[in-house]
Amino acid sequence: MANDFVFKDCLPVAPLKLAALEGCREFAALVNDHIVSFRRHDMEELIRRKADLNYRGYDVNSYLLDFHCPRFGSGEAKAVVFESVRGADLFAMADVTNHSLTYSMFGNTNHMSPDDHFQDLKRLIGATAATAHRITVVMPFLYEGRQHRRTSRESLDCAMALEELASMGVKNIITFDAHDPRVQNAIPLCGFDNFMPTYQFIKTLLSHDPGLVIHKDHLMIISPDEGAMDRAVYLANNLSVDMGMFYKRRDYSRIVGGRNPIVAHEFLGASVEGKTVLIIDDMIASGESMLDTARELKDRKAKKVIICCTFGLFANGLEKFDEYYEKGYIDYVMTTNLNYRTKELLSRQWYLEADMSKYLAAVINSLNHDVSIGKTLSPTLKIQERIHRYRTTGND
Repeated sequence: MANDFVFKDCLPVAPLKLAALEGCREFAALVNDHIVSFRRHDMEELIRRKADLNYRGYDVNSYLLDFHCPRFGSGEAKAVVFESVRGADLFAMADVTNHSLTYSMFGNTNHMSPDDHFQDLKRLIGATAATAHRITVVMPFLYEGRQHRRTSRESLDCAMALEELASMGVKNIITFDAHDPRVQNAIPLCGFDNFMPTYQFIKTLLSHDPGLVIHKDHLMIISPDEGAMDRAVYLANNLSVDMGMFYKRRDYSRIVGGRNPIVAHEFLGASVEGKTVLIIDDMIASGESMLDTARELKDRKAKKVIICCTFGLFANGLEKFDEYYEKGYIDYVMTTNLNYRTKELLSRQWYLEADMSKYLAAVINSLNHDVSIGKTLSPTLKIQERIHRYRTTGND
């Protein structure tokens, strides 16, 4: 996909600019480096073919936009862009989960919340929408994605946020593993692409655990609840293994920490005894239900328990995961680098990371050329090729 320009002779719709908010600039730098590499390869290929490319801003050292969101002492803020974006194809990147950033308000230090990050994103859009050719929002963790439906007298925050972005002139929204992608129905005239990290999970898993046997007698995919069923079914079908599911019995008479507490986890599926089990879900928030699921599986004599989640938030800290690792309830936990991870998490023995920067760079590069991303949305072919290579050669 990186060579779409060369092999399809398709020019970009406009000069590319990556506008990364402060909370995701480290990840954006990786994405930028991949795009630079892709396009350098394109230029080499064009020279080999004796073709000519006269296009402003195609082969540059960086596509990152120079801008800043300073704050006043009152806590108010603004976006200031230090270079022209006139006619640019602007990709605004935001990580609303980065809680490490702080700002001063009336002499007090505040940590940035998802609301603060979203406001900064809107400030950036407000500063560039008038002159940019097109604006695409890249928000790996969809803001308020868990508040996707109304079950009582409550706000529909995710739908309202999407409508607000669309009304400001955003043409496309890129996200990963949305809690419920049907929330895109709130903006039917705006592009909404929901990508999955399944291929990167498999790639990382096979590289880390070369002794893994991909067979239904040795491997099983587990959904920790009803909401993760689609993810588990897709992965199980690609690996040709069985799937099991837990469902949560909750106490709907009480609300603890903003939700109904879980009373018990009930399991539906074949025996997991002696098997490696892969728990798949979109996020680890507190981690409570994920750890309970892991303990239940080990109690059912599972050989190995591996947790795979797109976003590792670890909102209640890492101590419980350390404890469960020491007790043997979990073997390792894998997440992506799409959101902020603490240094403490990166140092843990039980933690693995699937790199998504090259994947996102290829997506952005393709969209900038206005070429199809259908194969990217469903990476089945790549998964099957890697599994076949692993089974036939014995290595990843």
